[in-house]
Amino acid sequence: MQQVTYRIAQLADVENVFNYEYKKQFSDDSDEIENQIKVWDSFFRKESLEHYFKMGWSFLAFDANQNLVGFFMGQPLLFLDKQTQSLWVEYVSADNDQIYTELVDIAYRLSREKHFQKVLFSKDVQTQFLTQSFPFKEW
Repeated sequence: MQQVTYRIAQLADVENVFNYEYKKQFSDDSDEIENQIKVWDSFFRKESLEHYFKMGWSFLAFDANQNLVGFFMGQPLLFLDKQTQSLWVEYVSADNDQIYTELVDIAYRLSREKHFQKVLFSKDVQTQFLTQSFPFKEW
């Protein structure tokens, strides 16, 4: 099993995360202009990463060589659906199911630690194969 460390994302990480996800989404031989159009409509465009990372609720995963192997983008939502605080996780990406699951778990543990009432995930996360179960509920 590979050693993975996790830390809070910083604004200085935007370029690294963007490049990581860009390489995952597009092959080397794909059309550059078409890719740019798709990036504009993606979760990981730079403006979005900057927005989420400066809030301090997003996490990064690194392997033993300090290569990025996953991340999630999250932000707190106040007074949503009668809840004082909820964590909205916009997007999760990882190299494998184990890291993906650990990032979801970090979002849950972080929310409990900070006394949030809910963690909100997209349907993509709820349908992803995870190596442990979570109490997902329809909202």
